[in-house]
Order: sequence, then C-alpha cells, then structure tokens
Amino acid sequence: MTSTAFASSAVLAQGAGGAEKGKALANTCLGCHGVPGYKNAFPTYSVPKLEGQNPEYIVLALQAYRNGERSHLTMHSQASSLSDQDMADIAAYFSGEPVSKDNNPAEGKAPEAAAVCVACHGENGVGIVPQYPTLAGQHADYIERALHDYRKGGRKNAIMGTFAGQIKEEDIRALARYYAQQKPTLETETRPSSILTAGSDSK
Repeated sequence: MTSTAFASSAVLAQGAGGAEKGKALANTCLGCHGVPGYKNAFPTYSVPKLEGQNPEYIVLALQAYRNGERSHLTMHSQASSLSDQDMADIAAYFSGEPVSKDNNPAEGKAPEAAAVCVACHGENGVGIVPQYPTLAGQHADYIERALHDYRKGGRKNAIMGTFAGQIKEEDIRALARYYAQQKPTLETETRPSSILTAGSDSK
C-alpha cells in the first residue's frame, strides 16, 4: 500500500536533509505531530506518528499535500510554504532513525487482505524501500482514514487507488489493526513541554 508510486509527485529534494535545520522549521508541525494522541478535528482521526518513518517518504507526502494529490486544507497550507529543501530538513528531524525492516518478524497472522500490501510494506509493516511508508505501530484509525481517502479520491495515486479499491470495507479495519500492532513501532516526536503535552507520555 505505498502511499505514492510517486511518478506523478514532485522530484525529491536535491540536497540531503539536515535534522538541526529541520528542528528549527518544525515548530508549527509539532503543534499536531508532536503531541501524543493528538487527533485531527474533523473528521476525527489520529495524527500520524512520524518518528522512525522513512524521511524520503515524508518528503514525498509533503510534496503530495503541496501539489494537491492529497486533500487536507491545513497540510496543504503548511506544505505550500515549504521548499523541497525545507521538506527534506523537516523529514530528517522527524524521522530520526528510521525503523529497520531487518530481523523484525511479523507479530500475529496477517489478514488475507494483506496480500496486496506486503509487496511494498512487508509482513512486518516496514516499507521495503525508503520511498514507501512504514506502517508498523502507526495509529490504526489513521491507516483506516488513509485507505478510505485512496478509495474515495482524497488521495490521488493510481497504484494505491487500485489496491485500496480491492480491499473490502470490512477488511480495512483488520488490516489497520494488524499493522498498528507490529514492532518496532513508529513513535511521536514529542514537542517541548507545554500545556498541550502536560500529562502525555514522552519518549
């Protein structure tokens, strides 16, 4: 279920991302992505975890929000203000050390519907190449929302649209729960302590 077969997306940033530069740029991002358990207001679903995600994928996702391949008003507004180098820097900051696909056996039995997912995301939910997103430990409701968006056109991607369209509605939740339980897991890159993070778990 690669969230981009990104031939239609903008080209990846030329320069390597710098985490320190990304940290300086990420203050606004941390308002949502730095608060454990934070949810999108409407429709309601968990904001995705980014720590451990492939930085190349984060860049491609941001480019997709910027150019309208992904429909989300706030993300489009934020991404539209960023250069490709800004995106690479922010991605380097959030990703930290990406989750490795090596020596991580899958937890539990994959649903039959996962047959269309494992070629890109593996049985353990780790993207097989850096341009593919890791799903291991991602919020289940976020995975569900992403699949529904691909099915309905809120995310425009020919490959994902086709794959998501093959998955029965009743299987989407099972798939999301399966990938959400995989380990090692994505995490939330927590923002500095504030009223929003008081009482929240930090890493």
